[in-house]
Amino acid sequence: MHPPRRLIRDNETLRKSYQQLEAGDRVVDRVRLAPGEEYLLLDLAARGVELFPSALSQAISRSKVMQAALLGPFMLPHTTAIHDLHGLHRAVSRYHAAGISRVVTKLDRANAGLGVLLWNSVEEVLNQTTLGSLAPPFVLQPFIAESRDLRVIMLGDYQEAYLRHNPVGFRHNLHCGGSAQPRPLSPEQEDFCRRVMTRGGFPYAHLDLMLLPDNRFCLGEINLRGGLRGAQISPPEYKTRLQALLAAAC
Repeated sequence: MHPPRRLIRDNETLRKSYQQLEAGDRVVDRVRLAPGEEYLLLDLAARGVELFPSALSQAISRSKVMQAALLGPFMLPHTTAIHDLHGLHRAVSRYHAAGISRVVTKLDRANAGLGVLLWNSVEEVLNQTTLGSLAPPFVLQPFIAESRDLRVIMLGDYQEAYLRHNPVGFRHNLHCGGSAQPRPLSPEQEDFCRRVMTRGGFPYAHLDLMLLPDNRFCLGEINLRGGLRGAQISPPEYKTRLQALLAAAC
């Protein structure tokens, strides 16, 4: 990576010099954005300002709907980003044709499993959206009763994985009652994670893999940062490793 023309390492400096930034300047670390400010990432990228992490990865981390739209090929088949009622009607027809009944929806910006809703049929989703109780955008996905959740941390040359499981509910997030158990990451899973990260421009990531009953796996979600509850790496070590990645990008 060539030396930057101008190096920005904190958000206060970024905001002060935002309008003066030019091609070849570099912003290292995540850009803090208020809801609806994602257009700033597009503007910086269009002006040739280099971002680390990439503008794409930062935008994807903020939106589950964007993840479904761009990373859908890595996800459970029939996972769909719903933007409006017309798109939902088309998805409902596809779900009926595929024989899919129970589904989940994921609210766009809710985390820790709090925005994951279970529905007995896709028609319930259509009804509530039509009546205004469930507002797009959201993610629509088939419900797999016996799936498990594998959290993967990829941070430079460090990686670890741990199984998150909730015996009394379908939300495996530790915040929602799940427990964590370390689990080796298979070569196939590691390769899969790296392909997802390459597609989304992620230099490091927290990924959630859905482990399916037939031994297949797929992407659940991805983020630049996530909670470390249940992880073996300590917060201080995580911070040290992350700072080393940021320093290397300067």
